Amino acid sequence: MKKLLAGTLTAAFALGLTACVQQESAAEKPVIYLYPEQETTVSVSLDYAGTLTATYPAYEDGWRVTAEPDGTLYDENGNEYSYLFWEGEDKTDYDFSKGFCVAGADTADFLREKLAEIGLTPREYNEFIVYWLPKMQDNPYNLISFQSEAYTDAAKLDIDPTPDSVLRVFMAWKPLGRPQNIEPQTFASFERNGFTVVEWGGCEVK
Repeated sequence: MKKLLAGTLTAAFALGLTACVQQESAAEKPVIYLYPEQETTVSVSLDYAGTLTATYPAYEDGWRVTAEPDGTLYDENGNEYSYLFWEGEDKTDYDFSKGFCVAGADTADFLREKLAEIGLTPREYNEFIVYWLPKMQDNPYNLISFQSEAYTDAAKLDIDPTPDSVLRVFMAWKPLGRPQNIEPQTFASFERNGFTVVEWGGCEVK
């Protein structure tokens, strides 16, 4: 059974996906950022094809928070959060028909460049990198593929009010002992307009 990590947001960012193969992966941290134009009460629910193993703040029938334009979140008790978090177990097949083979020592530079290209801000991609880098930098190589439908179909999000811009970034990766040829991915540009939701997550496929 595979664990994956995801944050909560709806998909408006798509990367090409073709043939998928069944693999096992270990769950890691996904997070969701909410950026309304003004202080807004936001409800987020998740239709997940798997079993949730951890959420923060606690996910009951969904999340309901007050979001500030800078992304700061508050629950009904006034507790402050930087983002919404969940992880779970499922059997999603991830696609490695396109992606990147990156030397472990080059992981930080690669992630900084690609995540900025995809549309994450420095705050967002730095939080992504400090989580994933320790797991990847000592491997000889890493095979990395940013997912689209394989992930978003398994973890559907419903957000009220509806965001104007949504970016979901989910990295599937596996350690390699030697380099592997793979067709590189390309990314559409992402513009933040109005109420913007951004999510990043990932999993190690074994």
